[in-house]
Amino acid sequence: MNARLHFNPHNFMANTQILKAETRKRTGSGVLKQMRREGYLPSVVYGKGAENVNIKINAKALSDLLAQSASASILVDLEIDGGSPQTAFLQATQSNPLSGALVHADFLAVTEGMKISASIPVELIGEPVGVKAGGILEQLIRDLDISCSPKDLPEKIFAQIEQLEVGDSISIGDLDLPEGVESTLPADVLVAIVNESRTTKSAKAEGGGGEGASEEGESAEGGE
Repeated sequence: MNARLHFNPHNFMANTQILKAETRKRTGSGVLKQMRREGYLPSVVYGKGAENVNIKINAKALSDLLAQSASASILVDLEIDGGSPQTAFLQATQSNPLSGALVHADFLAVTEGMKISASIPVELIGEPVGVKAGGILEQLIRDLDISCSPKDLPEKIFAQIEQLEVGDSISIGDLDLPEGVESTLPADVLVAIVNESRTTKSAKAEGGGGEGASEEGESAEGGE
């Protein structure tokens, strides 16, 4: 059964970090490779009703931001050519398949009233009573796809699970999401469940088999 519990996730809102950038001209692949060798990451800022802006940013600065963040869904304040900070959402990144190094980034310029789609980590808090009783916790969703305005973007989503007993589960509908945040998945999709351990299942099966064998033996004796 589903454990319809009250979750108080204490979700942390995502912090906006400053990232310096410089405009760049459209260039060929050879120049882009040279740019990367110099430590820059070719990037693009785009948004509704505005022309795309080609920029370059310090590759290590963005890598450090991602390393310190819970997910790749981050907000940054882009300072382009020393101008006023412009809030942008890191929409996508491309990495070298061999080295894993970043080779390109796409930023979405944040405008008033817009909504963004993001994938946010789900962290389960506490040890379920069912696990203490021998059950096994299985987390089915580790990153939740959400939709929200940039100002409501959470860094993580926490779910308290201490009350879950063996056989209990939590679904997306059980999560207490922050105001303004909606899941893009149905409410009945399972997030986590406490299952019986294999040892418990085997013991039950053996116990059932023993009773059957005993009854069968008694019937045989009665027939003689």
